[in-house]
Amino acid sequence: MSTTATLPTITLGTDGPLVGAQGLGCMGISEFYGDTDAAESRATLDRALELGVTLFDTADIYGSGHNEEFLADFVRANRADLVIATKFGIVRKADDPSYRGFDNSPGYIRTAVEASLRRLGVDTIDLYYVHRRDPRVPIEETVATLAELVAAGKVKALGLSEVTGDELRAAHAVHPIAAVQSEWSLFSRDVERTAVPAAVELGVAFVPYSPLGRGFLTGSFRSAKDLGDNDFRRSQPRFTGDNAERNAELLAPLAEIATAHGITQAQAALAWVHARAEVHGLPVVPIPGTRKRARLAENVAAATVRLTAGELATLEPIAAQVAGERYADMSFTSAGRE
Repeated sequence: MSTTATLPTITLGTDGPLVGAQGLGCMGISEFYGDTDAAESRATLDRALELGVTLFDTADIYGSGHNEEFLADFVRANRADLVIATKFGIVRKADDPSYRGFDNSPGYIRTAVEASLRRLGVDTIDLYYVHRRDPRVPIEETVATLAELVAAGKVKALGLSEVTGDELRAAHAVHPIAAVQSEWSLFSRDVERTAVPAAVELGVAFVPYSPLGRGFLTGSFRSAKDLGDNDFRRSQPRFTGDNAERNAELLAPLAEIATAHGITQAQAALAWVHARAEVHGLPVVPIPGTRKRARLAENVAAATVRLTAGELATLEPIAAQVAGERYADMSFTSAGRE
């Protein structure tokens, strides 16, 4: 395969996979962000690989399995050139689209991994995440079960999503954790309290999801009216009521920095996330999601943008001023358990 890679590479964890410094979140291909175009989404996957993106992120609940199935042909066609990450642990109900339950039990994990392997059409999952913690199951028990999957060759590396620093330490003591995936952006910095320091301490990589604040940091929104009827952000606190307009006003410094660099506001926001690697001293691989080739190229270009110390200082106060939590129910996030 001929590529024109533009991204540097980063190792996830001590012995985890080598990936491009920016990945691709694939959730929006299947649902949550309005209507999708299958042909353009597939073209975006191909273009991502050409640009050096090698970490492709999905989960068994995205489209209730559809996302893994959609990725299958692409993954099989490029198996040696990419790292496929998927997740388990969130349970949905077919008759209640809003329902979210959690299951980290050993039996559920063994069933979930087989289902993901089948949908993806692969023999091994490169990076397998606990999507959300199930408070009924000790994290040590969950990771012990995952370690069995590693020993059986069904999974290569383990990841955790939305865990606290103490939870990460407890998990890592059972089996090495390659990556922690949590929301991290100019608008969402609660992970810096305990999860990031623990990751630095243990040599675990960080994979920020929603590094563009679910699109808010692009400057495209001022109210929920800017979103389609089937867009889940209509129920997110930061996009609703007076919060949306208040949060939009916080973006003026970001817009000024983008103008100074001759880049888009989205690129400046992503550059801030990439800068966290040097600020905190750990590998950081954000996974912005997009279904369009043009946006993909824009996002990848942000990986080589360097913000100055003065610009970073200018952006420092923003997170503390954001109106609204990142979810209506924060109990299943790391911040909700700290």
